[in-house]
Amino acid sequence: MADRREFKTGGHWGLFTIQVEDGMGVGAVPYPTDPNPPALIGSAIAANHHQSRILKPMVRQGWLEDGGPAGKGAGTGAGRGGEAFVPVSWDEATKLVADELVRVRDNHGPASIYAGSYGWASAGRLHQAQATLKRFLGLLGGFTNSVGNYSNGAASVLMPHITGSGQIVNGPLTSWSSIVEHTETLLCFGGVPLKNTQINHGGLPEHDDLHWQKRIAQSGVKVVYVGPLKDDVAELTGADWIAVRPNTDTAFMLGLAHTLVAEGRHDTAFLARYCTGFEKFLPYLMGDTDGRPKDAAWAAAICDIDAAIIRDLARTIAGGRTMITACWSLQRADHGEQPYWMAVTLAAMLGHMGLPGGGVGFGYGCLGGIGTPRSRASTPRLPTGANPCRDYIPVARVTDMLLNPGAEVDFNGKRLTYPDVHAIYWCGGNPFHHHQDINRLLEGWRRIDTVIVHEPFWTSAARHADIVLPCTTTLERNDIGAASVPAMLFAMEKALAPPGEARNDFDIFAQMADRLGFGEAYTEGRDEMEWLRHMYDVARQQNAEQKIDMPDFDEFWDRGYVEFPRPDKPVVLFDSFRNDPEAKPLKTPSGKIEIYSETIAAFGYDDCPGHAAWLAPAEWLGADKSRDFPFHLISNQPRTRLHGQLDSGPVSRESKILGREPLWIHPVDAAARGLADGDIVRVFNDRGACLAGIVVTDRIRHGVVQLATGAWYDPLEPGVPGTLDIHGNPNMLTLDKGTSKLAQAPASQTALVDIELYLDVLPEIMVHSQPAVV
Repeated sequence: MADRREFKTGGHWGLFTIQVEDGMGVGAVPYPTDPNPPALIGSAIAANHHQSRILKPMVRQGWLEDGGPAGKGAGTGAGRGGEAFVPVSWDEATKLVADELVRVRDNHGPASIYAGSYGWASAGRLHQAQATLKRFLGLLGGFTNSVGNYSNGAASVLMPHITGSGQIVNGPLTSWSSIVEHTETLLCFGGVPLKNTQINHGGLPEHDDLHWQKRIAQSGVKVVYVGPLKDDVAELTGADWIAVRPNTDTAFMLGLAHTLVAEGRHDTAFLARYCTGFEKFLPYLMGDTDGRPKDAAWAAAICDIDAAIIRDLARTIAGGRTMITACWSLQRADHGEQPYWMAVTLAAMLGHMGLPGGGVGFGYGCLGGIGTPRSRASTPRLPTGANPCRDYIPVARVTDMLLNPGAEVDFNGKRLTYPDVHAIYWCGGNPFHHHQDINRLLEGWRRIDTVIVHEPFWTSAARHADIVLPCTTTLERNDIGAASVPAMLFAMEKALAPPGEARNDFDIFAQMADRLGFGEAYTEGRDEMEWLRHMYDVARQQNAEQKIDMPDFDEFWDRGYVEFPRPDKPVVLFDSFRNDPEAKPLKTPSGKIEIYSETIAAFGYDDCPGHAAWLAPAEWLGADKSRDFPFHLISNQPRTRLHGQLDSGPVSRESKILGREPLWIHPVDAAARGLADGDIVRVFNDRGACLAGIVVTDRIRHGVVQLATGAWYDPLEPGVPGTLDIHGNPNMLTLDKGTSKLAQAPASQTALVDIELYLDVLPEIMVHSQPAVV
């Protein structure tokens, strides 16, 4: 008779009870109040049993045989990605790592160890990969850190200068219910893509975005979508679609703004009371400073649309309560700060900011629940401790750091110096998924003495490491999750036995800390369940001080969750400021919305002036380069996985075309190239090339192709620079430059490519299987 058991757990994609039979995950029951649980829950379970799991500690053969960087192969990483691995014992693996970290620290200083370790990793609060790593390296003596993120990095740096905080980017935003009840026009730049709302950092107990999008569609709100992919407003049925060229949103908004001023439709009273600097922006808008009015005709030529569309839309948004939204993807482009700054400027000109259903907000459709009110409560966390080393880089400038040690870089008013990194320690992410221009990344990656990676799967990051330590997944350990919408803590029970010799990250670092003499400081004498109880009790005490009651740990663990009281009214962004700007000023230098920022202007950056402006991207369909590479590549978030997570799961694998990631193309463009559904093409530019499978659809703008991120990098010739990726990773093609000197954020949506039919024998996908092992 089969042994069948159930365990309470959750992850980025939701809360659920996993059903386990004879040690295998066989099914899941979603959280009972979740109205729209995603299929990714099943994929997350299946991925645990996939053949790509790492079962033993592994060391790259060349690194091991040459004695590591201390031996005759010192300083060379040329074999990474192409050499076989050698299995070793845990004792040998931890000794190799510990000895190498001490060597690098003692010979080159703590700043020579890079621990940016960016990635979503787990939703758990104890087994949070970055926290376990940085706690360990802080006790070792320090490390070079990273700041910012790849999701909304430009906006997160810019918006505190303009609106005083990051709330307008990360939420809580004006609630969906307020939009349904009060908005007359919903103007969406980049859409409100439902596919992204399957996930949230801390877990998502209730997927309510589909419900609210249907409510908006039924409410009579006029929805206008500006962007290249019609699917980004698929559930907002009846939306008007304005298919501008990618990366031209700022010009489009300037055309709207010019029409408002030219026709006397802007709210001068709001601008005078709540904003500063409009009088410095206005001469640029009207062409007084450069002789070129930013009128509808000017904008239409850049955007490749009819000027009448811009004029008519300007009159519409001035005629009733308007909410302007912009996806995070807009600011992941060259000069990505500008469309967000211009969206705030446009919203201020309309005068609806701080009113129910009006104003502006960024990120609707970028995470699940971002338009749902959330409670504020303290949550458990693993203390990372202090980092004695003060060096850091903007997170998306990792390749620049590897290639240019000692070089200086501007960042948000500061001048940073790139450290000379000799060791990379990556735990909880895959830079070969999220970083741009993989060939350039590989060039820098090969210059490092040693790369250490913790991974459950043989991802491209693991395959390009020297020492690979197999770690557990969420379902193979105990933890506590902390969801924000609705706010709750949830138990994450260990449901599956770790395969092979996989261990928890915390336990791996504890063993190495023991070897290095600070084991007690790292663990504080607690094991996994003792840490969970301690972290919960600390959060319980902090919440009690705020009059928020929580059950004791045993009751919580037995019940499986504790939900905090839900807010009793919708959020209206900037309502307190609008009601009394003197008593509730914004945290900007002026206390107001900064249409012109004296602070940013004083930085003197040529690529980010003191007000929003149209700055032509490095690559776009209006550039000369488009004659050689005539398609603008959109590398958006996938609907079949979370970034690169679950690429080995069934939902992702079943979506592929002959094993390749799908590439959307317009019928006119497909016909011109003689392409049909199911064809395999080579997508290429002067940075690299990958294979993809053709999907012909009229739901994309002509001149644009779309290839989702997250297909694990799979080189045709492993270890050979410049080789073809056979799987469909768009970061073979994306541009690796900072958005500007202000934010230095990723510009992945600025990329031109060409495509051609692939006629060679189709190579077998290898990245979802085991690498060569000696």
